[in-house]
Amino acid sequence: MDPRRQSRKAPPAARRTSAQEALGRTTRQRSALLDIIAREGRPLSPYELHDLAVRVIPSMSRSTVYRNLRALEDARQIHAVSIPGQAPRYELARAAASHHHHFHCQRCDRVYELEGCPGGLKGLLPRGFTLEDHTIVLTGKCGACVG
Repeated sequence: MDPRRQSRKAPPAARRTSAQEALGRTTRQRSALLDIIAREGRPLSPYELHDLAVRVIPSMSRSTVYRNLRALEDARQIHAVSIPGQAPRYELARAAASHHHHFHCQRCDRVYELEGCPGGLKGLLPRGFTLEDHTIVLTGKCGACVG
């Protein structure tokens, strides 16, 4: 076989394997999104992230936000928070590392982290059922919307 036509695939040892390497190079946009999530200290929707990101990088488009959220999630730097009937919100992976739940304000649509877990949920199960996981989302109005 002609050496010029040989596959130029990297040997398996040279291929990317870690989550950080999967992210690829760190871009200004990714750094900005991570900084915003850390600064806000609560799960943010892609729309909230875009509204905050354009203050830092005015040219950032919504598609850039979505593309970078996927890359950051694939690299396990952020975690998607599921809220029933809503688009996912994103929080730092280190926040997701500890078991916690969320509060969703029905007026302003913001999501907040709640500390801890009420526990005792196995007692709610019918006989013969096994609990594998749970997610609790409380809904109501946040302090800013009540006042």
